[in-house]
Amino acid sequence: MLRAGTEVSCLACRNLVPANMGVRFRMPLQKLHPLSRAIHHRYSNPQHPPHRSAARYFTSLSRLPMRPARPPLGGHGYQQHRTFWVARLASRLLKLRYILLGSAVGGGYTAKKTYEEWKDMLPDFSEYAWIVPDFIWELNEHVDLEKIANALPDMEELAKLLPDLEKIGENFTFLRSLLSNGMSVGSEVIGASGLHLLLESSGEPAFRATESQGSESSEKQFKKTSDKEKVDQLQEELLRTQLKYQRMLERLEKENKELRKVVLQKDDKGIHQRKVKKSLIDMYSEVLDILSDYDSNYNTQDHLPRVVVVGDQSAGKTSVLEMIAQARIFPRGSGEMMTRSPVKVTLSEGPHHVAMFKDSSREFDLGKEEDLAALRREIELRMRKSVKEGQTVSPETISLSVKGPGIQRMVLVDLPGVISTVTAGMAADTKETIFSISKAYMQNPNAIILCIQDGSVDAERSIVTDLVSQMDPHGKRTIFVLTKVDLAEKNLASPSRIQQIVEGKLFPMKALGYFAVVTGKGSSSESIDAIKDYEEDFFQNSKLLKNGMLKAHQVTTKNLSLAVSDCFWKMVRESVEQQADAFKASRFNLETEWKNNYPRLRELDRNELFEKAKNEILDEVISLSQVTPKHWESILQKKLWERVSTHVIENIYLPAAQTMNSGTFNTTVDIKLKQWTDKQLPHKALEVAWETLQEEFARFMAEYKGKDQDDIFDKLKEAVKDESIKRHKWNERAMDSLRVIQHNALEDRSITDKPQWDAAIQFMEETLQARLKDTDSVIRDMVGPDWKERWLNWTNRTAEQHIRNETKNELERLLKLHEDHTAYLANDEVTTVRKNLEGRGVEVDPVLIKDTWHQLYRRHFLQKALFHCNLCRRGFYYYQRHFVDSELECNDVVLFWRIQRMLGITANTLRQQLTNTEVRRLEKNVKEVLEDLGEDNEKKVHLITGRRVQLAEDLKKVREIQEKLEAFIEALHKEK
Repeated sequence: MLRAGTEVSCLACRNLVPANMGVRFRMPLQKLHPLSRAIHHRYSNPQHPPHRSAARYFTSLSRLPMRPARPPLGGHGYQQHRTFWVARLASRLLKLRYILLGSAVGGGYTAKKTYEEWKDMLPDFSEYAWIVPDFIWELNEHVDLEKIANALPDMEELAKLLPDLEKIGENFTFLRSLLSNGMSVGSEVIGASGLHLLLESSGEPAFRATESQGSESSEKQFKKTSDKEKVDQLQEELLRTQLKYQRMLERLEKENKELRKVVLQKDDKGIHQRKVKKSLIDMYSEVLDILSDYDSNYNTQDHLPRVVVVGDQSAGKTSVLEMIAQARIFPRGSGEMMTRSPVKVTLSEGPHHVAMFKDSSREFDLGKEEDLAALRREIELRMRKSVKEGQTVSPETISLSVKGPGIQRMVLVDLPGVISTVTAGMAADTKETIFSISKAYMQNPNAIILCIQDGSVDAERSIVTDLVSQMDPHGKRTIFVLTKVDLAEKNLASPSRIQQIVEGKLFPMKALGYFAVVTGKGSSSESIDAIKDYEEDFFQNSKLLKNGMLKAHQVTTKNLSLAVSDCFWKMVRESVEQQADAFKASRFNLETEWKNNYPRLRELDRNELFEKAKNEILDEVISLSQVTPKHWESILQKKLWERVSTHVIENIYLPAAQTMNSGTFNTTVDIKLKQWTDKQLPHKALEVAWETLQEEFARFMAEYKGKDQDDIFDKLKEAVKDESIKRHKWNERAMDSLRVIQHNALEDRSITDKPQWDAAIQFMEETLQARLKDTDSVIRDMVGPDWKERWLNWTNRTAEQHIRNETKNELERLLKLHEDHTAYLANDEVTTVRKNLEGRGVEVDPVLIKDTWHQLYRRHFLQKALFHCNLCRRGFYYYQRHFVDSELECNDVVLFWRIQRMLGITANTLRQQLTNTEVRRLEKNVKEVLEDLGEDNEKKVHLITGRRVQLAEDLKKVREIQEKLEAFIEALHKEK
């Protein structure tokens, strides 16, 4: 290095002199440091001697005498001076060698020591190697490293990673100022290079004197400095160093985050044409989602780890979770309860910062404010929907996943804040419900409890610490977080309380670690980046760190996130295999029970059974369309006549038959038929059609059940049938059109041929015979058994039956005397009958006489009508002549023909409406009911139940959990 030339050496010497000295001429050699002057003489060009000035400067280091005039050549004085000059030059050269050698050795040792100290202060990154997914280690096979190397920071940014050289520059500046003032710098050179041993061995008295002066000044300087100032300086230096390395780590993480984002985006675009494996945290979250719906049996409980976030209301739980998730995703309120149900948040790494619900495919872009607002509204809506009427909080879990570059992988559950008092508008059991929900999550022996404490309020007001102490008395899985430290430092008169809290001395609660964080200034409009900057600035200037009350690794949500993630994965690795073994044993027990109880049945869970029943019901509905038109019309006509026959006989035929001539008979019939058609007949017809459709539907379901009986579907099928019928409504226009059709059919009186006449005669005869049979049965019940039945069956009449029998006999005698009697008894006739009965010792009520007369007259009328019907079998000829010059009138046959024709037309119309419209509407209603039931799990559980169903459900869940746990364990081992 020294052979670089004279110009370089001289330039280095000139640079040591400050520019503000005002020297406008070439610097004299005597004014330079002896080391620099020696170097200058050694490597200067002999052809250019140094400038000699009359004003010579001497320092205590050089002590050079004034050079006398050069004696003439060849003289004695010249030889003596020459000998002294050679010895002095040799001595100077020898000292130069020692100085150079000592400077090299000391500087190398100092640099090595500084580098070792700097390297020891860096954290051990080998423990965090598992954070990086598998594909990062496989980048060598798929990614062009040269391009990535070109994208790395340039040398200027990498130079920032080297040890801080500011102090070295300050030392050189101080040295330069000393040189400019002509002061002695021997002690400074000795202190800078650590060469005092080498210099002492040179034997130069000037260096010894300088060393002694430097040591004396150092001792005086040391005495002036107090111990307290040294401690403060060391703490400040330590804090600056920690913050410096923290910024270095954040910068490296940011660069790594951008690089991973690029790589993941390339994976999403399919550049590498390979299937991206599901991340560990997503696999683990799926297992937790299944376990949340699993009703544990055989003592197999959910003991898988998750991070449970608990704290007092408004303590900052949600804010801490948002800082970890790097997005403001939760609804916020001013002091009111916002977290009304547990929210499971699965944090994982991804190329884009997005959020998604478990049961939805929509992605919320967390980089857009409108998507963030929509996500907060959706979470609040789901919370309110999960809360039942009359309650304030709900135990139902809302599952949410958040992905983004640089997010720590873990599963957190945000619980409702613990309250001390139930306020207005809350349910009376809100406090107990919150406690039970929190205990249910914290009693998991592998759950990590993230206990959030508000630092801005008195610690004695906290409720959650006692609750956490009960669930984890030894603090083996608890991490304590003190929020709002900025307000605590500002408001507390004694900052030492904060130190007591983070050291675990103020609370009886124990914890694995204690952290202090700041989650913003309290404004809901603050962004995550702004909160991070505010937090970093606060702790950088906080007296809590400067005074040693807090340590650098205990502050910021970034350090908290790393610690929680590390603890979470450590707990997962320690417990997941044990949980897998427990579910394996549970699966064996369930399979054994199924084989013993249901050896010939498939293992169908509730959803699969519902699908099977759904297909059966739809097949039965489709079968209705295969019913023949003839079958529909026959059933409809029969049922409709059964429904209206009583009205036709009692209210139309009997009153009309009491008239004296055919004209009056036909007029009465037309009037009563018109009234009946306008008010009752269409409605009755639609009722009959709807009942017929239901009966046919039930008949097909019963026939299908007979083929493959499975009683487990009975409740479901009955519920579907009832709900479908309840929803079904006939079209009102169909009723209006049916009324018109029926009215036109009843107005037609023209019987075109003899077969129609004979069919009307047969219809009338069958109807009258059926009515006569019914009437005889009623009279038999009224009067009791006859003498033959009494003798054969050993039965007797009751007193009432005896009275009715005597009344019947008296009224029959009256009918024999007056065969053309009207349908009603006159009052004097009732009195005569009663007195005749009293004469025979029978007391009878007039009402009983009228009731008995009604049944007797009906039988009498029906018998006469049947006789007349037989006479009219040959009356078609007279009908064609309109009964002119004939004593036979068969207007009652025409009435029954009109009724019969109306029934046929109505049945045909209803059949068309059923097959073309109503069956399809019923099928649509059934499908809607089945879809609604398929979405309502509570109703499915109520309708499809039994040990067989529950056993299949448990077996399916346990198998799924075990398979997913085994896949997760395999992936976890590969990541190690």
